[in-house]
Amino acid sequence: QMQLVESGGGLVQAGGSLRLSCAASGRTFSRYAMGWFRQAPGKERELVAAISWSGINTHYADSVKGRFTISRDDTKNTVYLQMNSLKPEDTAVYYCAADRSGAGGWGAGLYDYWGQGTQVTVSS
Repeated sequence: QMQLVESGGGLVQAGGSLRLSCAASGRTFSRYAMGWFRQAPGKERELVAAISWSGINTHYADSVKGRFTISRDDTKNTVYLQMNSLKPEDTAVYYCAADRSGAGGWGAGLYDYWGQGTQVTVSS
């Protein structure tokens, strides 16, 4: 069992930055791939970024490439999402998720554990 708790969301102006954190419980965090998803009102949940268990492999949605960076610190059982050059269309609830296969795929169904979400609102 793993519990995930996100933090760092808030209200920011377009062009600004936020860093989301996701703290995980459990001793096996380093074996999990981690992903950040987002869901805007009326839209499906989509993968924003994912990082493999080793931290070597990452991938990003096209809409955030070059602006967002995912990273992990296994000593702190934490995964981060640095978001720069934020746009109003980035407004959504952001969720972190853990994939025990270690791969960190694109589909939400591949992930085993989810956080409760944190709201990110970008004003124009």
